[in-house]
Order: sequence, then C-alpha cells, then structure tokens
Amino acid sequence: MKKLLSLAMAGMLVFSVAACGSSDTPAASDDNTAAEATDSTEAEETGAEGTDAAEAGSTAEGGVLKIGGIGPATGGAAVYGLAVKNAATMAVDEINAAGGINGMQVEFQFEDDEHDAEKSVNAYNTLKDWGMQMLMGTVTSTPCTAVVAKTAEDNMFQLTPSGSAVESIAQPNAFRVCFSDPNQGGASAQYIGENKVASKVAVIYNSQDVYSSGIYETFAAEAANQGIEIVAAEPFTEDSKTDFSVQLQKANEAGAELVFLPIYYTEASIILKQASTMNFDPIFFGCDGLDGILAVENFDTSLAEGVMLLTPFAADAEDAATQSFVSTYQEKFGDIPNQFAADAYDAIYIIKAAAEKAGITADMSASDMCEAMKTAMTEITVDGLTGAGITWSADGEPSKAPKAVVITDGAYAAM
Repeated sequence: MKKLLSLAMAGMLVFSVAACGSSDTPAASDDNTAAEATDSTEAEETGAEGTDAAEAGSTAEGGVLKIGGIGPATGGAAVYGLAVKNAATMAVDEINAAGGINGMQVEFQFEDDEHDAEKSVNAYNTLKDWGMQMLMGTVTSTPCTAVVAKTAEDNMFQLTPSGSAVESIAQPNAFRVCFSDPNQGGASAQYIGENKVASKVAVIYNSQDVYSSGIYETFAAEAANQGIEIVAAEPFTEDSKTDFSVQLQKANEAGAELVFLPIYYTEASIILKQASTMNFDPIFFGCDGLDGILAVENFDTSLAEGVMLLTPFAADAEDAATQSFVSTYQEKFGDIPNQFAADAYDAIYIIKAAAEKAGITADMSASDMCEAMKTAMTEITVDGLTGAGITWSADGEPSKAPKAVVITDGAYAAM
C-alpha cells in the first residue's frame, strides 16, 4: 500500500521563521503510558510541571513568559492530556536551557480538566490567576470550544495542540497544530478511495460528540467522490457507549469490508473486542482519536492488528528528528510517544517561533502579546514532528500534509 504522502522530513527537526531567516533546532520530547494515566501520583500533579523556571526566570535578563496548558490529566482521556503535558514540559525545559525566548525564561503550568468543558473553564481561570500570558491548550475539542470563548473575551493568544473541532478555534485569537475534523474526515475518505482499501464501508460514530460527528459528516461527503458506498452509518450516544453489538451486526449484515471509526480509543477497544466475539473481521480505520488504543488497560493489543489510522505523526519514521524524539521519550517514560505528544512538542516550538518573529517581551500585556502573535502566526513557516513547511492562515488553520499508520506487531508503522 503506497503512502498517502511522504514521511516526515529527513534531517534534524528545524523550526524556521519565514521572512527573517532564523532557525532553532529543538531536541526531543516525551509522553506517558496508560498506567501513568491512572497513577495516583500523576492524578495529583495538575499544577506547575517540570519547568523549574520560576527561580531561574525571575533572575533572567529578559524576564519570564508564562504559558499555561489545559487538558485531561485524569479520567478516560488522560492518555491524551498526560502526553501533551509531558511533551510540552520537555520542550519548555529545552528552550530554557538554550536561553529562552527573546531572552525570557518560560514558566509552564498545566491544569487538569478531566475532558470536561466546565472544569476546563475553571482551569483557565486558575491559570489566569497564576498570571498566564499565553495558552497552549486545550487538548480535547469540547473543552477547547468552551475555553476559546473566554480567551477571546480576554484577547489572550491560544494555540491548541489537538482540539480539532471547527468551533475550537472559531475566534481570531486562536490557532491549532492538528487537522480540523473536516480535514480528517475528508482525508480519510480520500486515502481509502485512492488506495482502494475498501469500497463498502460502515461507520460507527458518536452522535453526541462534535469531534466524532464532525468527522463522519465530512467523511460521508468525500466518500461519494471516491466511489465508496457507505452501507451502514450507525450512531451511538454517551449513554450507550459500552455495547456496540447492534452497530456491528448491522455493519456485518450490510457486507462492510471496512468499518470507519471516527471515535476515541476507549470505545474503539470495546468495538474490537465485540467484533472478535462475533467473528466479524473487517478492516478498521480511524483518525487521531484512536491513537492510544495500544495503551488501554487490559486490552488485548492483538485485536488491533491491522487497524489503520490517519495521524500526522509516525513514531517509526526514519528521519533523525523523529528518532531523537522517540528515543528520548522512551528513555524518559519507557513507552512509544503518540501523536498528542508530538503535537504538543511542536506547539511549544511554534509559540517560540511566532514570539520571536513578533518580538514579544515580558513587559507586554497579554492582549498586546496576542495582537502581535496573531500577525506573526501567519508569517512563520515551521518544520516540525507533525509536518514539514507548516503555515497558518488567519483563521488559525494549519496547512500541512497528513500521514497514515497501521498497527503491526503491537506498534504503529508508517504507510
């Protein structure tokens, strides 16, 4: 099966700022394991993490830049939030060790929102009280949509690593690293069609989740252009996400060769278990929400063999930047980093590139910083772990090439 597009660029990871010719070479990042996602020690650590920049930054010639982070450090989506928290902390530590941003040392504080919109707004208010000047977050879409309304009111710069709903950055102060839901849905259908993966497809999606339903809608629209027949489109709700036997039976009876899962990894792991007991063995294809399925507690990872997903990061890519990132991550956490870690690592260096382009200084107000960052984001070009030559339009959307991976022998392999 041919690749959708080429793997990440060869050579070291370089963040280049267009129009000024400067570049920075970051080192590596880290993530966390599913066991750590439920570890009681991690659950308690929702404040400042690993930067130790408070003392160093307070005496630095350029002052201090306070960047906040929000995401699920506990709960069912903790594997995402912990990956973001740790990768961002690692990037901040690297930047501080290299002299900071425009001479400023960076302080980073991460707050747990448990993938809950109300708690995410509370976390934002906590970070404001701390003195946050920019927000790297939130991690998941529904909380991000709630928080972006608040950052817009305050005119605070916000860069989400992985909030993919269209509404998550529907404000002029907000940008994202990941693809939007429409881009993921359309690109998935295009990949399946162009590579002739399957012609008869069933979809199982969460009708109450903006991430899931948004991807499904754009997938369905593009499927018609790719000669793909959607033989079954079966929704579920938050109250019915533990039993998918009816949806799987309908997909099986309809002759689905592939089941598209624009959902999160917890529900996907249940679907794979139930499909196995039914002797239903189609191809399963998902998006970035499936990233984390190999770390689900008590899940038989052999059931995920051959599962395909669209993702901007492949941990087995052979370029030096990815290898360095994965090596350092494994050394620090004993596991392979997922795309959320890569998104967050890129996000911190993107903030650095834009802040340097904008000439951000510690004595600027958060609102003035935001105004300068909005312009700078449309003027920089970044080569990161999740894409080469990434640029941004004024609506906050990135332009970069997607990639796909397949689970082989219990690990993600680039296609």
